Amino acid sequence: MTIHRTTRRRALSLLALTPLAAVLVACGDDSDDSGESGSGGSGAAAELRLGYFANVTHAAALIGVEQGLFEAELGDTELSTQVFNAGPDVVEAVFGGALDAAYIGPSPAINAYGQSQGDAVRIISGAASGGAQLVVRDGIDAPEDLEGTTLATPQLGNTQDVALRTWLTEEGLENSIEGGGDVTIAPTANADTLALFQSGDLDGAWLPEPWASRLVLEAGAHVLVDERDLWPGGEFVTTNIIVRTEYLEENPEAVEALLRGHVAAVQLAQDDPEAAQTAVNAGLEAAGSSALAAEVLDRAWSNLSVTWDPLAETLEESAQHSFDAGTTPELVDIEGIYDLRPLNAVLSDLDLEPVSAGGLGEA
Repeated sequence: MTIHRTTRRRALSLLALTPLAAVLVACGDDSDDSGESGSGGSGAAAELRLGYFANVTHAAALIGVEQGLFEAELGDTELSTQVFNAGPDVVEAVFGGALDAAYIGPSPAINAYGQSQGDAVRIISGAASGGAQLVVRDGIDAPEDLEGTTLATPQLGNTQDVALRTWLTEEGLENSIEGGGDVTIAPTANADTLALFQSGDLDGAWLPEPWASRLVLEAGAHVLVDERDLWPGGEFVTTNIIVRTEYLEENPEAVEALLRGHVAAVQLAQDDPEAAQTAVNAGLEAAGSSALAAEVLDRAWSNLSVTWDPLAETLEESAQHSFDAGTTPELVDIEGIYDLRPLNAVLSDLDLEPVSAGGLGEA
């Protein structure tokens, strides 16, 4: 995980922390943490702590940070950012008091809502649809060819992990969160997955972009499943924005400011893809990752849609998938998980169409 703090004048150098270290930092002083980013009941919030991934599926976050769109809207509220590999670590940081808001996949967002009995977080916007594929080595051309193989996902319980387990089960291939079964699933950091696939230690992986494209173009993998083909109309939520409920209640102006920056980032991605891709590459480097080759970024970009629509109608199926995959112990009741009122206020100010919560919260 990478942490950096941004002010309107300069960015501090990046500091790499392990997830455990981040939680220890977050939990080390409860009194400081509980008030650090709050407004204290008056004025602007002192700080907004934002998490995201160095993935193209988090393009809006990368653009918003790199182009200064969030800072411009937040004004006197200081922005600090943390970069993660996958969603479960984000949830841990939110629960540990180290984050106020985050770009995150649907499965960890659902888990966070369920683990806190609906208290800890709300989804306040969508951010991306699509951008996930199962890519495999030569010799694997059908589901039955996967028996006895080892496949990677970014982290146990993350969105791609749930998608892979769900799809394997539907294809009659046993798998388990404890390991074993017809197919072994090995949760692995994305950068390590590339190296392990190249060395022959992995047979494939269900990955978000740009990692699916990197395995295809840099390591000779081919696509067995494009997740868009599994959803009606090819649309499903890949990335949302969540916010701590307490932060939302105490700092609504800061949340709206974040969303104004987010909408501006999405508009750039939709209206000027070339400029957006340049910003994404710069954002990846600033987040401690590597810039992508043009062909990798072009392929990754073509596999996803950057959007503020949360595609709420797909979230209930995501919740069912998490339960069926065994990554949540019981089916999470997600009624109330959305609070899209701040987003719709921003969209209204811009004369844009509102988005729907699909009956699962406020809009």
